[in-house]
Amino acid sequence: MTTPDQEARVRRLWAVEHWKVGTIATQLDLHTDAVKRILGLGVARPDAPPRPRLVDPYAGLIAETLERYPSLRASRLWDMMRERGYPGAERTFRAYVAKVRPLPRREVYLRTESLPGEQAQIDWAYVSKISIDGTERGLWMFVMVLSHSRAMWGEFVIDLTVHSLCRSLVRASQAFGGMTRQWLFDNPKIVVIEREGDAVRFHPTLRELCDEMHVEPRLCAVRRPEHKGKVERAIRYVRDRFLSGRMIASIADGNTAFLRFIDETAHARPHPVLAPETVANVFAEERPRLLLLPSPPPNTDAVIAVKVDRQAFVRFDTNRYSVPPQYAERTLSLVADDMTVRALSGAACVATHARSYGRRRIIEDSAHRAEIVSQRRQAADLKGRDRLRAVAPSFASLLERWALGGRSLAIQVTRAIKLLDLYGDEIFAAAVAEIVERGLHDVGALAVACDRRRRAQNRAVPIDVEMPSHIEDREVVPHDLETYDDH
Repeated sequence: MTTPDQEARVRRLWAVEHWKVGTIATQLDLHTDAVKRILGLGVARPDAPPRPRLVDPYAGLIAETLERYPSLRASRLWDMMRERGYPGAERTFRAYVAKVRPLPRREVYLRTESLPGEQAQIDWAYVSKISIDGTERGLWMFVMVLSHSRAMWGEFVIDLTVHSLCRSLVRASQAFGGMTRQWLFDNPKIVVIEREGDAVRFHPTLRELCDEMHVEPRLCAVRRPEHKGKVERAIRYVRDRFLSGRMIASIADGNTAFLRFIDETAHARPHPVLAPETVANVFAEERPRLLLLPSPPPNTDAVIAVKVDRQAFVRFDTNRYSVPPQYAERTLSLVADDMTVRALSGAACVATHARSYGRRRIIEDSAHRAEIVSQRRQAADLKGRDRLRAVAPSFASLLERWALGGRSLAIQVTRAIKLLDLYGDEIFAAAVAEIVERGLHDVGALAVACDRRRRAQNRAVPIDVEMPSHIEDREVVPHDLETYDDH
């Protein structure tokens, strides 16, 4: 850009000294186009008719199309015009479209403040990956913000199911000491199942919770995050002040640190509208306006009917949890929260496990294992069992593994007795102790261990040769080979 002093010098040299355009540009270190612009050279006369352009016959259609579809790409418009006979190049067509494309309409927002106890805004934010129970899972942060006081509550969660949402809503209400009259959500599937304009069908589990707590669920407009700007701003504040540079090692430690941050830092900050009052002071004034919590609080556990498999396990969230063996192949009620998984037969709790957030893990109660082994021992044919235990004390562990693996105990015991007869007590007992220590249970592995110890002792191969009935059993007297001649 040229300065007013430069423009004045250009006009004086042109009018008084009669310098040429090139001379002025060289002496003043300007571009010739800049000199022409200052002198008004090369500019069309106001009364001169505009030059016709190749795009002029299509200008009306282009304007109409852009009015209906403001974000339509210029390449698609060029394809449409070429089909109608446009002969120009794509580059010049793009430049024209960029000039005539209507500018996006800027919305003007009216700043509003909610009344005390009127509304709370809810949202989630992705945090990071976390290693838990040997599996890497996504870690999310649930946040609720009271719109009037900006008081917040949050927790870290793994699952984003509707039961997890309801559980967090109840915990947040208990932490605040009550509920607002409205809960404002975004539009995820766990909140709204179907929406057509203002017609909304909320998830039935969430709707049931809202009815029980006398709270009205509300939705912000689709793709309008500014409608819940208070919780969006709170999440950005937490990211900058709490999550930045922090590693969440476990959910329990993360929640403890998060709640301490809320009490000591977030609620101590000045209120964005009512400063110099702090968020904590405004919240103290808002708390009496909150709705009272129902007593007892709503139950937010996930309850599903599950079929127990033949090995006395039930499946939940890709994991298998054991139940007593007498419930095998029966249907139980599975009740799960974020900490425990319980199996119910009617109103009676038959199994309780700590919930695992791993993938495809087996969570087993040792009492259930012992009961299965006991029943398998009583039901199976265990002929020769006492002999095997007497020879190899560790054989009981091997027998237990066969029972838990669902193998036929009769077949396994029969094969083990054959190995005992072939290799003898000493080798068999040592081989059983070896494979038990190595965590193996296959009879083939037991046979390999027996034969390896036989070779280490340089003993003959134990082959049981069955002779035909017409051959008499006689002792063979060995002879000295030197008594035989060389031929």
